[in-house]
This record gives sequence, C-alpha cells and structure tokens, in this order.
Amino acid sequence: MTDAKTLAYINLHAILGTIPYLCELDEKARELIKNEKVSIGFRVKGGPSGALCFADGRAWFAEVCDSCNIILPFSSPEKFNGMIDGTVTPIPSKGFTRIGFLLKKFLPLTDILSSYLRADKKALEDPIFFEKSTILMFHLITSAIAQIGNVDPIGQASASYIVDGDIKLAIGDDLALTIRAKDHVLTAVHSAPESVMSFMRFEDIRLARALFDGEVNAVAAVGEGKVRIGGMISQVDNVNRILDRVALYLA
Repeated sequence: MTDAKTLAYINLHAILGTIPYLCELDEKARELIKNEKVSIGFRVKGGPSGALCFADGRAWFAEVCDSCNIILPFSSPEKFNGMIDGTVTPIPSKGFTRIGFLLKKFLPLTDILSSYLRADKKALEDPIFFEKSTILMFHLITSAIAQIGNVDPIGQASASYIVDGDIKLAIGDDLALTIRAKDHVLTAVHSAPESVMSFMRFEDIRLARALFDGEVNAVAAVGEGKVRIGGMISQVDNVNRILDRVALYLA
C-alpha cells in the first residue's frame, strides 16, 4: 500500500530534489541554467512545499519558497503528483511572466532527469552514462528513504526504532551519502558523515545498480560479502525496512 501524500513528498524532495545533482553531472543540464537566476516554489495543500533555485550556473533545493520568482500551487498531493507524471498542467500564482523558463528550461531539465532515472538498456551500455544514472539514482533513493521514514505510516513505524546518529550509505570507497536520524526524524544528507554510527557499503557501482534495479537479492549480497554492514545493526535493519518501500513508490 502507498499513499498520495508520501508520494508527493518523494516527488518534490527526491525526484525534483535530484535536479541539483543532475546539473552537476550533465553538461546539457548545466547549459540550460547557465545564465539563469530564478527560483520555483512548489506549494502543495496538505503536502510538501519547497523550492528549486538556479543561479550562477548551479542549482539547489530550499525548504521555503516565499521569495521565489515563480510559485506553483497545488490543491492536493494528487494534483502535484499529476504534474510529475504529466497529467496535470500547473498554473503559476506568481511569476506568470516567467513561464518561458518553465517551458524552455525547467521542462527540458525534467526530461533529461527522466532519461537518466528511467534509462533504457541501450543507453546504459555507455559506461559514463551508466555511472551518472546510478549516481543520480543513489541520491534519489537516499532522499526517498528519508521521506518515507517521515511521512509514510509504515515507514514511520520503522523510523521510530532508529536511534539518533548517522547511517553511512556508500558505493565503493569514493561515494557516500548519509541518513541522519534525530528524534526518529530522518534527513538525507548528500555527503559523507563526519562520524558514523552504522554503515551499509555496496562493493561497487555495478552491484549498487543491480540492487537498485531489483536484479540482485540484498540478503544474498550481504552473505556473499558484496554488501557490508556494520555498527549499530538495528539502525541498518530499520533503514532496510524503509528501503523496501522505496521500490513501491518509485515503480
């Protein structure tokens, strides 16, 4: 079972929240925002709010959107989710004169992001594309874990057992992100933690991708030593329970 409110949080914070990392990795995405200075606020009644900001050739996500150039309001989580799946066209409540940015820059950005997140097998044969696609999925999944742990009722039950501290999620030795637990609220931190209470490390990027795509059994990978876990195992166990729900929402 999934719910529209949780999906809206994932769509905003995990899907759209991956755009800043897309702009770091993809030259076409960077080119689209090269000379832009604009922010788009999303307000979902009964759901999340936040903003995507663009300036000086980079992008970032902000939790508040009051001072945005463009504000897109949605009357329900279902309406916002409809924008993400292409069945709802939003009307700005602010910044209608900047609609050109939405049509000529923002929508192409989301198309590029979709090409990475829903990549076809032919595209994944290119090792550079494969690496970028998997890194973006890693950022997305980390953010989705936090949103499900905070909003989804089943995810909240698992989060209630996670003690305070940082859980390190790593691919090999070069890429690490963090799930930070504080008072049973989870935050995705898109960098390695300074101190680690527990960790989950995937052997390499190909194993990580196979796990993300459901092609490899996670329990078997742990048994084979391809996925290493350590520290406070109860933290990792409950994060894994939440991770199981990520696939349901991202299917």
